[in-house]
Amino acid sequence: MQEQNFQKHSRYLPGFHVLTFAVILAAFLIAVILLIHHGFSHETVLYVLITVALGQLFYYTRKFGTGNQDRIIRAEENFRSFRLTGKALDSRLTKRQIIALRFAPDEEFPELAQRAANENLPAKTIKAAVSKWRADHHRI
Repeated sequence: MQEQNFQKHSRYLPGFHVLTFAVILAAFLIAVILLIHHGFSHETVLYVLITVALGQLFYYTRKFGTGNQDRIIRAEENFRSFRLTGKALDSRLTKRQIIALRFAPDEEFPELAQRAANENLPAKTIKAAVSKWRADHHRI
C-alpha cells in the first residue's frame, strides 16, 4: 500500500470521481439536448429525470459514506483522547479538526489536540503539523 503523508493522504478513485461523474454528466447533457430538439414527451422527460436521479445517487452515495466515516472518526478520536489523557476531546474542536487529528500519532496527539483547540487551527494546518504521519488506509 502506498505510504501516506500530508501531500498524499486524500483518497481519489478515478473510476468513481471522474468516470462515473463524466458518464452521468454526458447522459444528462444528451437528455437535455433530446428534450430541446424533440420537445416535452414522456420519453425525453423520463431521460432527464433518470439522469437527475443518477446525479443525486452519485452525490449522496459519497456524502452518506463520508458522513458515516466522520461519525466513526469522531468516536474513535474521542476514545483515543480519553485513553491517552483521561479526558474527552475538547468541546471547542470542530469536526474537521478532529478528523485532521486522526493522522497524528499517539505521542503527538494530546499536545496537537490542545493546540488545535486553543489556536483554532484549520484542518490543513493540523495535518501539516504532524511530524510522524499515522496512516489511515481504511477510509472511504
